[in-house]
Amino acid sequence: MSQSRRARGEWGERRAEKWYTDAGYEVLDRNWRTRAGELDLVLARNDEIIFCEVKARASDHFGTASEAVNYKKQRRIRSLAAEWLNNHDIHGRVRFDVAAVTGTQVQIIEAAF
Repeated sequence: MSQSRRARGEWGERRAEKWYTDAGYEVLDRNWRTRAGELDLVLARNDEIIFCEVKARASDHFGTASEAVNYKKQRRIRSLAAEWLNNHDIHGRVRFDVAAVTGTQVQIIEAAF
């Protein structure tokens, strides 16, 4: 991955995190990694645990950022979420969100899958 794409991804994750914290969510984890992959953001609010996949793009010229979270990616995120839950003593309802950051706009798709 090029340095500029990585920087855009990190910037997008910070933007999404700010959106969530401004909305009253608590950040439980960022960029949690295993051999199987990475969870971008793990958050909580009330009795809900949110696993958020962040996709950042400069524009939607080649498709929207959220379109990059296909079925295969969703399966991997679900599997990683199960592993994260097994490694932490936190319980609650689980939700999977997608944060699509396009240009400077942040769109949070709650319960995306």
